Amino acid sequence: MLTFFKQIFVWWNHQTLGTRIHTLIYGKLVGKDLFGNKYYKNKSGKRWVIYNGEIEATKIPIEWYSWMHHTKNKIENVNQIKKHDWEKPHLPNKTGTNESYHPNKKNNEIKKKYKTWKN
Repeated sequence: MLTFFKQIFVWWNHQTLGTRIHTLIYGKLVGKDLFGNKYYKNKSGKRWVIYNGEIEATKIPIEWYSWMHHTKNKIENVNQIKKHDWEKPHLPNKTGTNESYHPNKKNNEIKKKYKTWKN
């Protein structure tokens, strides 16, 4: 029951009920990526993605990025994209979390460059 209410009211984390209905009526499934995201399009050419889990735009891999932005008319084959052995696997955006990068961060502690005048 709680999941049903989340789909109606909580639009910032997952697809809403309206998106689900629109996808069922107008959407044609084009494919699925390694992360479980599903890609749809309609007759007029509009394209959208239903994310697997929490919505994060950096979850779209390079194979589907050009398709989403209408830069090519075909979906690239995963085997055609040259992967190097030094390439790391995709990670979601960590900005705003405890795992975010900071150049002066050591032992999860950021030292201030100034001292407060209040003790």
